[in-house]
Amino acid sequence: MVSRKFVSYVRVSTARQGASGLGLEAQQAAVAGYLNGGDWELIAEYREVETGKGADALAKRPQLRAALDACTKAKATLVIAKLDRLARNVHFVSGLIESGVDFVAADMPQANKVMIQMHSVMAEWERDQISARTKAALTAAKARGVVLGRAGADNLRPNVEARRRAADAFAERLRPTLESMKARGLSQRAIADDLNSIGVPAANGGQWRLAQVQRVLFRISCCI
Repeated sequence: MVSRKFVSYVRVSTARQGASGLGLEAQQAAVAGYLNGGDWELIAEYREVETGKGADALAKRPQLRAALDACTKAKATLVIAKLDRLARNVHFVSGLIESGVDFVAADMPQANKVMIQMHSVMAEWERDQISARTKAALTAAKARGVVLGRAGADNLRPNVEARRRAADAFAERLRPTLESMKARGLSQRAIADDLNSIGVPAANGGQWRLAQVQRVLFRISCCI
């Protein structure tokens, strides 16, 4: 349980998600789960249906600006459901940290500022990778003569989400093994060597490399 003043901020990035209410409701439930009773006061809640893309993401989110102003005036903490709902932009997250407003993500309540910045780096990288894969898939589809229409990119999203869920499930299955190796004091490179020596396949079915170990450890520590 927690104690102090809070301002909650929930956001979905498309009008379609906003109309359904499902994304917002899930985020509200996550925030409520984090607060979980205790001596706290939720002084305001802000909702936004907007894109976060662009160099000046804050300018496109008037409700987030209002939430930050409310936090400043009331000396409250901004609480969100997931860090990637706030931003997948390293510069933007760094600016929020430097603004002086305390904020916490319900999915990463113990994260310090360094971890939050690391998460934003990985989230921004993942966003860019998804964008690149989507564009490549659209190009390949067009080359095959597929008429995509306006919903073409949307048709690819279930596949992207399925791969993300599979990556999370893979990391979760390896959690006990990796935590045991970390407890033995193995370096990340040594973990890769150990996994290869005992015949544990990497996510792609091949040999483990340092970068793959780092990505799985990051998912375990921050994203699952």
